[in-house]
Amino acid sequence: MIAEAIFIGIILGLIYYEIVGLTPGGVIVPGYIALYLTRPLILLTTFIAVMLTLFLVKLLSRLMILYGRRAFVASVIIGFLLKWSFETLVLKVDWISADLTVIGFIIPGLIANEMRKQGVWQTVYSCAAVSALVAILLKIHEHFLL
Repeated sequence: MIAEAIFIGIILGLIYYEIVGLTPGGVIVPGYIALYLTRPLILLTTFIAVMLTLFLVKLLSRLMILYGRRAFVASVIIGFLLKWSFETLVLKVDWISADLTVIGFIIPGLIANEMRKQGVWQTVYSCAAVSALVAILLKIHEHFLL
């Protein structure tokens, strides 16, 4: 189900981008978010990590030249460390899959990078809309497979 979620998220994210002109937080983000819609604690730690990452990258950009690939890499590294810290050290969260765990550590950086480029609210509502649609399609897919 993980592969299907990511695949559907990539396709819907591309369609959404072509129609609306906004990205839903990154290529793999909607599929990941859709998989965790029933686990609010994971989503909360993701959102906290995203906002802290965005804040820290903006702060760093005042201290050093940070744009383009450097800003992206800074977002991914900071987001990874924050998400890993929250879930591994603080919450001791139990993940759906080891494969999804590593993806989950990268997600905050991807979302924060898009927020930095296109705006916080534009990214939030784009991510929510596409992720909800992915979740609906996953439920339909699951229903017909059983």
